[in-house]
Amino acid sequence: MSNDLEDLLIKTKSGQLSRRDFMRTATAFGIAAPLATSVLSQNVFAADKPKKGGHLIAALQGGSTTDSLDPALSASQVPFTFLRVWGETLVAVAPTGEAVPLLAKSWEPSNGARTWTFTLRKGIQFHNGKELDANDVVQTLKRHSGEDTKSGALGIMRDIESISEDNGKVVVTLKEGNADLPFLLSDYHLVIQPNGGFDNPSAGIGTGPYKVTVDEPGIRHVGEKFAGYWNDDVGHADSVEIRVLNDQTARMSALQSGAVHLINRISPKTAKLLDRAPNVDVVNTSGRGHYTFLMHADTAPFDNLDLRLALKHAIDREDMVKRILHGYGTAGNDYPINAAYDLFNADIEQRTYDPDKAAFHYKKSGHSGPVVLRSSDAAFAGAVDAALMFSQQAAKAGIDIKVEREPADGYWSNVWNKKPFCTSYWGGRNTQDEMYSVAYKSSADWNDTKWKRPAFDAMLSQARVETDRAKRKDIYTDMSMMVRDDGGAIIPMFNDFIDGKSSKVAGYVEDPAGELSYGYALIRCWLV
Repeated sequence: MSNDLEDLLIKTKSGQLSRRDFMRTATAFGIAAPLATSVLSQNVFAADKPKKGGHLIAALQGGSTTDSLDPALSASQVPFTFLRVWGETLVAVAPTGEAVPLLAKSWEPSNGARTWTFTLRKGIQFHNGKELDANDVVQTLKRHSGEDTKSGALGIMRDIESISEDNGKVVVTLKEGNADLPFLLSDYHLVIQPNGGFDNPSAGIGTGPYKVTVDEPGIRHVGEKFAGYWNDDVGHADSVEIRVLNDQTARMSALQSGAVHLINRISPKTAKLLDRAPNVDVVNTSGRGHYTFLMHADTAPFDNLDLRLALKHAIDREDMVKRILHGYGTAGNDYPINAAYDLFNADIEQRTYDPDKAAFHYKKSGHSGPVVLRSSDAAFAGAVDAALMFSQQAAKAGIDIKVEREPADGYWSNVWNKKPFCTSYWGGRNTQDEMYSVAYKSSADWNDTKWKRPAFDAMLSQARVETDRAKRKDIYTDMSMMVRDDGGAIIPMFNDFIDGKSSKVAGYVEDPAGELSYGYALIRCWLV
């Protein structure tokens, strides 16, 4: 190995150079790229070990003055990411897709996957000093399943018949068998709280690596390392901070200046430009996230199937992927499942832009006058541009879409899930069952298209107990087709997650489940 290459490796291991800067400098020194890549992978990342200390800062879009620390109410990226800082669930899902133990060290199904027994880890402390016990878990799950709850996990919890404690273990009995229950209990709303959070759900007391010290909704959130935390594999910084910067230019400037270490939701049209900046890395991860135009199927005029079909045929998905995502994504097909999911059926016909079909269904619907579409870039990067593009595309079919721009602050509490036609996004879920349970089942609290079909619910139940993978795939295919052809979601594109990090940040894990390492970046990463 040349002296130049050895010097570069030393600087990279010490954190003075990022992987990208290593490759650039090696090339400048005339070192062949294949050799540099091979040496780098063998000598740096295998030896990369977390460094403790420092103050790790993220600037994020997706925060509002209406945000709450109550896990049940978490609906956008800032409260979701902050939950990862201070709270933990029974089960987690690894970036490779497996359900792995977190607060539960093991679980065992019985009775045809209808009864599940969870054994908890010992010696886990809440930030208030209380030791985690089975009652805390039972009460947490009950709080999210009560009839009066407003939890985003309610669609999952309604399938539970009973939750009880048995000799320090937690027993969950379902109304019907479900082999995916551990995945469902990884839902980020289900952060375990003392006494389930009944006493004070917004106290921000959990078992996570950081305890809440600053909670200023819409401005910033800070956590300091909890001395009694049980897992040394995460939580490497002394403290972490989230600054709410809904403006993308402000986030990019903060990252480039070194004021912050991580940012989310880089616009695809600026990603390549930012990636050329010194000491900045753009991390691009393909996954299950998708951008949506949501119609309330129970509200006029969107309760008319022909109008819904007209709008679905009136959108040019490929053009939108090209012009909004700049290639950082793939075309959607009006159902929330793509190749990142197990049992995905790639043979389902791709819907394409067809103004003639759109005009046919629009005339058949009998609708006249403008269709109001509400949008904000709080929904996703480029959402307003996408809405305006949709309006132009639909005009070729004789459909008048009037775009109304909404303020970012309060978008998730005042527009999403309330107004009958709006832009939105989903980060996806770990399994098809979870995605459909949370957003498409008739009883789901986050059924944001208000589309309710008993036949669909019955198929969802059938798939849960089907052990033959081929038959289960057939059921999921039928469900996908029903959502595609009858549902209220227009899903033009699956987005890549485009995040930015400082070269001073190490340990970043690309996670297909969501942006910023599925919200875990602040506890997985460290400063070098």
